[in-house]
Amino acid sequence: MIFSFSAFAHQRACAWKQRERQSQIASLPAEHSEPLSLSEQKFHALSIAQLVSQCRSGIISPPEVMLAYSKKALRAHRATNCISDFMFNKALAIPSVANWVPGVDPDNSISDSDMGSERSLMGVPVSIKDTIDIVGHDSTISFSRNVNKPAAKSSSIVRLLQDSGALILAKTTVPTGLLSIETYSDLFGQTTNPYSRAHTPGGSTGGGAALLACGGSKVEIGTDLAGSARIPAHFCGLWSLKGSFGRFPSWGSASSLPGAEGVPILAAPMAGSLEDLSEFWKRVIMAKPWLYDHTCIPMLWKDINLQDEGRKLKWGVIWEDGTIPPTPATRRALSMVITALKRQGHEVVDFNPPDVYHGLKLGYRLLFGDGDSEHIEPHRPAITGQQIRETLLPSETLNASAMSVLNLLALPRLLKTFLARLTRNTPNWFRRLFGGGDHITADFYHIMQSRSVYEERQNIHAREEYRAAWHEKWISEGIDFVLTVPHAFPALRHNASEKTTLMSAGYTFIFSLLDYTAGILPVTFVDRASDALPTEFFSSEQYLNMNSVARLAYTAYDAEDMHGLPLGVQVVGKRLEEEKVLEGMKIIEAALAKQGHIFVPGNLPTSSAWTDSSNRLF
Repeated sequence: MIFSFSAFAHQRACAWKQRERQSQIASLPAEHSEPLSLSEQKFHALSIAQLVSQCRSGIISPPEVMLAYSKKALRAHRATNCISDFMFNKALAIPSVANWVPGVDPDNSISDSDMGSERSLMGVPVSIKDTIDIVGHDSTISFSRNVNKPAAKSSSIVRLLQDSGALILAKTTVPTGLLSIETYSDLFGQTTNPYSRAHTPGGSTGGGAALLACGGSKVEIGTDLAGSARIPAHFCGLWSLKGSFGRFPSWGSASSLPGAEGVPILAAPMAGSLEDLSEFWKRVIMAKPWLYDHTCIPMLWKDINLQDEGRKLKWGVIWEDGTIPPTPATRRALSMVITALKRQGHEVVDFNPPDVYHGLKLGYRLLFGDGDSEHIEPHRPAITGQQIRETLLPSETLNASAMSVLNLLALPRLLKTFLARLTRNTPNWFRRLFGGGDHITADFYHIMQSRSVYEERQNIHAREEYRAAWHEKWISEGIDFVLTVPHAFPALRHNASEKTTLMSAGYTFIFSLLDYTAGILPVTFVDRASDALPTEFFSSEQYLNMNSVARLAYTAYDAEDMHGLPLGVQVVGKRLEEEKVLEGMKIIEAALAKQGHIFVPGNLPTSSAWTDSSNRLF
């Protein structure tokens, strides 16, 4: 089917895609809607290593695993609206699985030498973000223009996974255009958080996070530009690791900002446990992804065990990003980790790196460089937010926070310059009493300008100088890891990102700009008593002294409403230190366990606690 660009093209494309998805569900055998058997429940308790070993030895079969996970995936989708494309049957049709022969490993083991074989992920259920190409399936980015335009070739990570025997069971929902910390689109509707229907799972890998948290897959392959995998992991109580450019196969993923390499978008896996995340990363690297992806570095996996070394590590803490301070809940989760590490004898210090806010401004300039172009080509009409705006069909909508960025880009350059000066010069007394602009608002007006090639190169040079300053500071301080919050807030209510804005992603975005390795692990849950704001907070000096962006954002925080939502921390290492960061995450989990803090997911949509009439699961 070919959709025209008439006024009704968007509505027709949405209706067509939704009918296609519903027909996929309707065609599933009745057994997919049946409760899990006891043996199927046991499949979900197996780690990745155990799944692979038992599939290879013939104790269980890939079809049995597929049925067990498809049952949970279907229930997860009905509860959270997280799947964009069902591929349950196709997952079993790939050669490495269809030609599976049981009993090839009677000793029920797998060695490192087998990690790169075509069977190293045999029987592991994996979901894939909508944006990642799978031959014969759409990569819509939730743009209706991309409906019924199936990919001609699978991405590098999909081909590697299929050669390794993984079961790719579904593609997952994303927000329109990706630039959002919520997951909503006209094409697929709203995806909800497994812990609360009233809250978002995050974005842009929101569908994958919701599916994974419900147990509908073992691993989600997301992407991460400014926290698109890390923020959903934090919001949904998951583990994730964004590597450095070239370490994990990313070629073959659609983007709403193709060619924006100042801050590249990377594929990033998420998992339901740290053990599975680490094992999955290792098996992908051992499969030599550079043979599938020309952007990958031929760098083998290096086993690291800092715990056996017994060395006490130095952890640097970044408390604020200069834009929005952490809320009481996220600050408490970070403090829990700090306390646990100190009690194990590790050194934990406040880390004062090169100005984080300055780095964020550099990143925003690189990310939002396609604003109005009349100063570059005066004879042409202004093109504003070109890459996203030109992809939208008439009547297609964006998330409010993304739309605000486009609207700002649409303003004439001279007007933005005037507004920047006006807001920068707003007296503090006026701002405190009546609201209004400050230096951050003024900076954003200035940032949202188009860039010439010359200006773009200047920004790239400034980025490298900034990276060099971070490197020097890190080395001089002797830091092993940096700790910070993944986001200032727990999972937000739907539509609340209009208040928090895209600037709330600074805690993750800064490490994308630096190309550092960054991992997320869940720690605890929001507590209505411990995490409440002080009485009269919104008339306090603390609140009135915040910048206007932070003041607006804090109106979205409510510990009572957020009670029971997951809270994570972010663990950061230098560039290409994926193995070390995973080991650092293990050290944190061990330290927390010593204090009696073990993260256990709460009641989720696949449990008996979930009913169609319930809104909260806690």
